[in-house]
Amino acid sequence: METDEDLADRSRHDPAAFEPLVDRHAAALHGYLTRRCGPAADDLLSEVWLAAYARRADYDRALGSVRSWLFGIARNHVLAHWRRAASAARASGHGNGADEHDWSAVDARLDAASLLPALRAALNELTADERELLLLIAWEQLTPSEAAQVTGIPPGTARSRLHRARTRMRGLLGAHSGAAPGVPPLTNPTVSANGGSA
Repeated sequence: METDEDLADRSRHDPAAFEPLVDRHAAALHGYLTRRCGPAADDLLSEVWLAAYARRADYDRALGSVRSWLFGIARNHVLAHWRRAASAARASGHGNGADEHDWSAVDARLDAASLLPALRAALNELTADERELLLLIAWEQLTPSEAAQVTGIPPGTARSRLHRARTRMRGLLGAHSGAAPGVPPLTNPTVSANGGSA
């Protein structure tokens, strides 16, 4: 079976080679978009695939995996969606244009219902970069190296910020919930600290 990277390379001259990439990654990308943008996910997923197909000649395997390249495109569409939503809110007289992502919509999709208030409060206290890295790894099952590529930062910087985010989340969840034993793990259990598979 061809690797993602081989398919991406071949798709430059054989557009049909792009189709297996859609089959392999559509569910993961849709989950990522749904957790961040709710009902807009279906439309955004279409935009992501159109953009990826149009830019398939730009993919460079030396810069990382196809998976992280696709998540990087998806992240750009999420940020654009949030900017449009903030602009619409300002134009209608609602909101202040700050980072107004609806974390209550994210809460509705989490399994640990008893921790939702504490988790929401703790996530809101992280910086945007820390929060994005943590969620890419914990929810989307990316490795730290892949998350670094998605966010456009060096892998060493990503690991440092991730460590800081995990440490802060543990402390914040303990402070907000008052019961750290119920806190779920903040790591991708299949990924070791250095970014490799366990």
